[in-house]
Amino acid sequence: MAAFLVADGDSGGGGPRPLTTDEANRLAITRFRNYQAQGRAVTITVPGTAGGLTVTASVDYRRKVGYGVVHGTGRGRSSDGLIRWTPTSVQVRPMTDAPAHAPASPPRSGWYDRPLLSSGSALDTSLSIVLGLGGDRPDNAELLPQNGTAWWGRERVDGRWTDVMAGPSSPDRSGTAGNVRYWIGSDGTMYRVRVSVGSQPEPVVIDFDTHTYVPVEPLPATAPAR
Repeated sequence: MAAFLVADGDSGGGGPRPLTTDEANRLAITRFRNYQAQGRAVTITVPGTAGGLTVTASVDYRRKVGYGVVHGTGRGRSSDGLIRWTPTSVQVRPMTDAPAHAPASPPRSGWYDRPLLSSGSALDTSLSIVLGLGGDRPDNAELLPQNGTAWWGRERVDGRWTDVMAGPSSPDRSGTAGNVRYWIGSDGTMYRVRVSVGSQPEPVVIDFDTHTYVPVEPLPATAPAR
């Protein structure tokens, strides 16, 4: 279950209680649903002590690549622009007047390439988390109840009723059961994930289907990071 992520925060609803068999089955297939869909539209809200970032993007779960636009919230516009990322790299194209949504075809010039940081960057950690929310096979539903999963309640996400479920302990971090929250629909579709990142004061929130998914096109050759 390495793909389940560490998070925190409360959800409304009457829990916790153990998952039913149906709930465990839906939690087990939720990442596979993203893979089956090939791609999902996402909005990633990244907190920060100096102001947050919002990434409005499309994520291709078959190719493990995301593409979108970044806007600063409560901060300057120095981080605004287009962004594309994989599990190992980030390409950015700064823009002083970034659009609400990234153009379907990435611009051919102005890109800079850098490694995706494994620590020390709330943005990079959030981008990595989003790519990890798709898997090419279901997880083991029978093991979930043994690893601290729980049902916390029901909430609406963009008009849809979802079950709020706490994920299992991370395999490499004991005692973390209940630190991840998934908002999952009746067919196992993932609609929201909330996860803490390092010492940030608020959790990262990942919302799905916030806009129309646009297939991620290949990026032109990039220049090295400055």
